[in-house]
This record gives sequence, C-alpha cells and structure tokens, in this order.
Amino acid sequence: YLNYTRHEPIGVVGQIIPWNFPLLMAAWKLGAALATGCTIVLKPAEQTPLSLLYTAQLLKEAGFPNGVVNVVPGFGEGAGEAIVNHPD
Repeated sequence: YLNYTRHEPIGVVGQIIPWNFPLLMAAWKLGAALATGCTIVLKPAEQTPLSLLYTAQLLKEAGFPNGVVNVVPGFGEGAGEAIVNHPD
C-alpha cells in the first residue's frame, strides 16, 4: 500500500448541497475545499437557494476574489446534472 499527501489544489470542486441544513452542509464542504486551495461551484437545493446565495454575497463582501466560490441555482435535472457530468 502507498499513502501520500499532495500539497496542491486539485482544481474545481462541484458541491451539491441538500435542502436539509443547507448552511451546515455548505460550511462543511466549503471549509475543506477552500483549505486545500480549490475553487468551488455550489448548487443549492431548489427548496433552499437563498441561504447559499446570501452566503456567497457575504463571502464577496469579506474580500474573496471573484470566481473562488460560485453558486449555480436551478433544478437538479439542469444545473445539478451539468455539474455532475462536466469533464473537469
């Protein structure tokens, strides 16, 4: 067995956030991705999109560079499928 740690970002992270506890689930996923230096594409649940849209606004006001955290609201058949099937 071989175990190793890569100290470099792996790229863009696509995160689909469920409707139950959207802020908790987003914070859990955002923290790990940002700590590793990755950019993020978030897709909130159709039932709770406002919580993540407001979170993205707060991140922008806090000074995060454009493009680090992106929110793609929409239905799972459209927005979620596009994130899951994207080659990168």
